Amino acid sequence: MQNDNSLLKTKKHFEILDGLRGVAAISVVLFHFMEIIYLPKENFMAHSFMAVDFFFCLSGFVIAYAYDSRIEKIGVWQFIKLRLIRLHPLVIIGSILGLLTFLIDPFSDFYSTYGFGKTVLLFLSSVFLIPYPVMSERFFNLFNLNAPAWSLFWEYVANIFYVLVLYRLGRNTLQIFTFIAAGLICFIAFKSTNLMGGWSGPTFWDGGVRVLYSFLVGMLIYRSNWAIKNNFGFVGLSILLLLAFIVPFNDNYNWLTEPLIVLIYFPVLVALGAGATLKPKLEPLCKLSGEISYPLYMTHYPFILIFLTYFVTVKPDMSLLKITVPIFLVLLIIFAYLIMRFVDVPLRNYLKNKWLKSNS
Repeated sequence: MQNDNSLLKTKKHFEILDGLRGVAAISVVLFHFMEIIYLPKENFMAHSFMAVDFFFCLSGFVIAYAYDSRIEKIGVWQFIKLRLIRLHPLVIIGSILGLLTFLIDPFSDFYSTYGFGKTVLLFLSSVFLIPYPVMSERFFNLFNLNAPAWSLFWEYVANIFYVLVLYRLGRNTLQIFTFIAAGLICFIAFKSTNLMGGWSGPTFWDGGVRVLYSFLVGMLIYRSNWAIKNNFGFVGLSILLLLAFIVPFNDNYNWLTEPLIVLIYFPVLVALGAGATLKPKLEPLCKLSGEISYPLYMTHYPFILIFLTYFVTVKPDMSLLKITVPIFLVLLIIFAYLIMRFVDVPLRNYLKNKWLKSNS
């Protein structure tokens, strides 16, 4: 692997990595539609759930890049406030959307089953990211109103672990922990035959293993200056990322193919993204892709849950689904943009002015 130390030592913004985050987020949304309609073996996007591992790897890289050199100066509490301002508004927004769709879903009536008290607990667990896997109808998701929040729970754990421990570690120690985490990934994959766990009560600790390796290796990419110069650009690297998601789902080989993608392929893609050059004409698209990635990830699933009850209740014809799913996907992207533009960004700006400047 070719290094270019200057790439990572100059404070630049990695637009292509941001753009790839958007590609991964769109793939997750499509995966959530497709897993309702098709069995895994028939789902051409069956491995898009591994986008979460890609997110974790990107997060480790970006957090180390953004904070390694200044964490001592800003301190633990300032770091936590910065991360809360960046992440938590959409956790709350997603929880509100989850509550609304829980109450008004025309194809289900879960409120009459769970009642006021348990519904309040479902909402509060989602807002404060406290795992509460009680709904069998939703496969005991850790967060029943907005299932993707499971990865935010582990993202918070990784961030806290970073500010308390990881940033202090030297590169050699970080390598040791990364190798240990890689072994745990292989163990989980072999035990479960795949790396799909982490989102539900029964698979809770699988999520910890997934974030442990990918976050650590993301940090290691930055600490080791692994930026691979290349001419793939945003389009080429997007294609390479999508190739990981369309690897056929095979119960006999997932235990092997999935760890290879997570342990090797995704870190190489991040290193390639750090060393790639973005063409000026693709800058607006890449920027937009990065901007909507997190809002899309955190707002789409409540609507997926309505689609699930619709699919189970109405049993729509496949010819109709081939039209409606792409339309719904586009609408969710537009909705995520509107949430980002008119709710998330203004709220984060308000919190920055109120919470940070008042203490500066």
